[in-house]
Amino acid sequence: MSTITMFIIVAFVAGYLCIALESLTKINKAAIALLMCVVCWTLLMVSPGAYYPDVASDGVLHHISEVIEHHLGDAAGTLFFLMGAMTIVEIVDSNGGFNFVRDIMKTRSKRKLLWRVAIATFFLSSILDNLTASIVMIMVLRKLVQSREERLIYAALIIISANSGGAFSPIGDVTTIMLWIKGVITTQGILTEIFIPSLVSMLVPAFILQYSLSGKFDKEQNLVTAEISQFTKVQRNIIFWLGVGGLVFVPIFKSITHLPPFMGILLVLGVLWTVTEIFHHNTSEDDTMAKRVSDLLSRIDLSTIMFFLGILMAVAVLQEIGVLTALGTGLNEVFVGNYYVINGIIGVLSSIVDNVPLVAGCMGMYPVAETGAMAIDGLFWQLLAYCAGVGGSMLIIGSAAGVVVMGLEKITFGWYLKRITWIAFVGYLAGIVTYWLQQALLA
Repeated sequence: MSTITMFIIVAFVAGYLCIALESLTKINKAAIALLMCVVCWTLLMVSPGAYYPDVASDGVLHHISEVIEHHLGDAAGTLFFLMGAMTIVEIVDSNGGFNFVRDIMKTRSKRKLLWRVAIATFFLSSILDNLTASIVMIMVLRKLVQSREERLIYAALIIISANSGGAFSPIGDVTTIMLWIKGVITTQGILTEIFIPSLVSMLVPAFILQYSLSGKFDKEQNLVTAEISQFTKVQRNIIFWLGVGGLVFVPIFKSITHLPPFMGILLVLGVLWTVTEIFHHNTSEDDTMAKRVSDLLSRIDLSTIMFFLGILMAVAVLQEIGVLTALGTGLNEVFVGNYYVINGIIGVLSSIVDNVPLVAGCMGMYPVAETGAMAIDGLFWQLLAYCAGVGGSMLIIGSAAGVVVMGLEKITFGWYLKRITWIAFVGYLAGIVTYWLQQALLA
């Protein structure tokens, strides 16, 4: 390992520590993430030729520009998807679209609500995806729990439930989509083998977290019924189904057009914006959705967007210098044949770095075999889908669901690390043990 590579790793680790200690340093995590990103890329430029030996010396700088643009494009697609989805849900919420969902889920018992939120998020994330399910459930949660301290506990469980629910569905998480499209897992295989471990990884944390809550909500706090929309019930339902139905339509749009997911989000946002403008046609001039959507866009926490950009681009450096691939190779050499340990460590790493390059690296390193653990629907691939998806719950920045909930509810990295990480880890291990028992009993 070269000196420059060591410096890049040190810069990355130092940046992560500063982000984790945000509550002590009082420095915004977005500032640290952006600095970490720029420092890592700058260090790479000290000796760029060493990392691209197949590129001619006079073409290295041009090649690196293309590489950065490629990674920036991937990151921008994710960020635009996030902003579009958050805006759509804000529009639906601001016009009372989630009222009937609130009415279905509301209860004065704090623990009953916790279980309803967990189960609803778990299954919703398998139908939509963990990111969209998290946004929808947070908006519903805001209507049910006014106390910020208590809402953070529910929000943390939403992250865990969304990632667990996404792991057993071929369309529930970006990593399962990758494995499914690659053909190493099948719909029937992952549903039958991973459903119970994923369920356990949600139930165990929910069981632990319920003891953080007790008693009942005050009627005034929990059952908010004030209407903030001028729309009729029919119009609110139309907005709801356009918004949520549009989010469900995004993966269908992608499969039909082969355009990036954020294009589908922009389509849904455009349609929803147009419809709400029509509904507001007879209202006063300063009450148009043009003004309202502008207000909603201004509510998006840009510091979280900048933070996510910095993290994704910093991880891209680790990918470019071969650290992630080397890590996977090293794991394979040290733990030969013990796929439970290998995938278990990959899952823990997926909470630190983006699970997409980790899974992509695994797909590149491990060839598909005819039989055994590496076969289609084999132990390795199924366990990889579980670990990469559920493992992201251990840190709030370990998954897209965590990052978007962090932005919506202003959850700090340190609070999550102190209060939730160990709980998510216990659930993660419980799911792995459950999968092992399944294989032992059914073998």
